[in-house]
Amino acid sequence: MKNLPVDEDTPAVKETNVTRRPLSHFFAYVARLRWIRRWGLMRNAIEENVATHSWEVATLAHALALIRNRHFGGTVNADRIAAAALYHDATEVITGDMPTPVKYHSKVMREVFGDIEHKAQEELLALLPEELRESFAPYLRESGLAYGERELIKAADRLSALLKCRAEIQAGNKEFEPAAEQILHRLQQQALPEVLYFLEVFAPGYEQPLDHLLG
Repeated sequence: MKNLPVDEDTPAVKETNVTRRPLSHFFAYVARLRWIRRWGLMRNAIEENVATHSWEVATLAHALALIRNRHFGGTVNADRIAAAALYHDATEVITGDMPTPVKYHSKVMREVFGDIEHKAQEELLALLPEELRESFAPYLRESGLAYGERELIKAADRLSALLKCRAEIQAGNKEFEPAAEQILHRLQQQALPEVLYFLEVFAPGYEQPLDHLLG
């Protein structure tokens, strides 16, 4: 085989010692949230995993933030809130989904789980490249968020749980009726105007068949 002519104007490729960046397993680990089932103590007609729940909470939190800014004089950063909501249950990839009745059974249980959750946050942050940890920390640590941001994410979390309960009830699963009543009562007690707006304007659509949604 003949050698191909070399273009004299083309610079020769030099071999260089490239320093490879160390691998990070952060996103590969967080992606496993899809395998963690929620509502583990209850019979489910519709299975829900933590990844799906996190996406829904992010969309709801983003909506609540925009509604607050548009209708109720708010000035919150909706994009930051949505990003934080995506990671609000990220530690469950380490701890698993702790059922609410267990988590809040007693003051001791709350304190123990709080400590476990804090350690899980630090373990997740340690999986990131060092130069990115400071940027991700506010999203993985609740303490890094302002009160108004945490408030909307928590409300979105409860709203997501209410929608899940209602979907189960609509599917004929009466086991979720007490949970639906308790969650709705908490949301009404909290009385955030953006949540009440969502319940009035958007929530009824979740119970409609597909053909009615597009009409």
